[in-house]
Amino acid sequence: MRAAAARFGDAIKPLGADIWSGIKMSDAANNDAALAPSAPKKKSGGAFNRETVLEVQHYTDRLFRFRTTRDTAFRFVNGQFAMIGIEVEGKPLLRAYSMASANYEDDLEFFSIKVPDGPLTSRLQHLKVGDQVLVGRKPTGTLVQPNLLPGKRLYMFSTGTGIAPFSSIIKDPEVYDLYDKLILIHGCREVAELQYGLDIAAAARNNEFFGEIVQEKLIHYPTVTREAYVHQGRITDLIESGKLFADIGQPPLNPAEDRVMLCGSPGMLKDLVRMLEERGFREGSSGDPASYVIEKAFVET
Repeated sequence: MRAAAARFGDAIKPLGADIWSGIKMSDAANNDAALAPSAPKKKSGGAFNRETVLEVQHYTDRLFRFRTTRDTAFRFVNGQFAMIGIEVEGKPLLRAYSMASANYEDDLEFFSIKVPDGPLTSRLQHLKVGDQVLVGRKPTGTLVQPNLLPGKRLYMFSTGTGIAPFSSIIKDPEVYDLYDKLILIHGCREVAELQYGLDIAAAARNNEFFGEIVQEKLIHYPTVTREAYVHQGRITDLIESGKLFADIGQPPLNPAEDRVMLCGSPGMLKDLVRMLEERGFREGSSGDPASYVIEKAFVET
């Protein structure tokens, strides 16, 4: 894997002399560490950068993704989020969104829900190429490797758009050096809502620089609750019954070997935290790494 990572680093050097050294997790001084190409900063006002929408894709009547330009001074750790939004009557309307793009990519990507009467998403869902969005300059978040102790397997449990931060993590070549397996679980109501996760997993496996190690180490487990599918059931039920572990060929959750990241609906987070702590897992944070981390900044409006 280190050879693949080195080849990947050589390939992206044209993006900026400091990018590959910045990507390495071990170089992150803290959760707000800056990881991006070094280049002159474009003009922006206040606490936000104004970015231009480059692409919009609607998956269902509830889910869509969009890509924007990226200020070359905007730096983040894979797994973090930023405040993003639009101006309404001259004032910023903002919510926390995880970066779904990796920290070495030229553009930013976000995966969003649509809420008909949501203050932000009712407007954001109508974005078109060429529109502008605001992106906060200070990314943060708990879903970063320094908040976890070393482990054997990394579980990433997500529901709906909670898969977004894991999109950036599974595209990080360095994380594959840290674990024997990366296990991405994505729960949705309907099969069509799984498509974004299927797309990002396929893209990681087909990456020309580190796709081979992704194919070896990444396990992607999509499941639905309201339709027939190869995997069915709520994540919590699949854990309790043991079916999840039987399906993926891994032992039950064990705090001595497993590390867990959680991002999704409030109900899922509450239930999984209870289940993890009953099994001896402890929540990690900046300066006090442990066996699981949770992201509470989940966009629903």
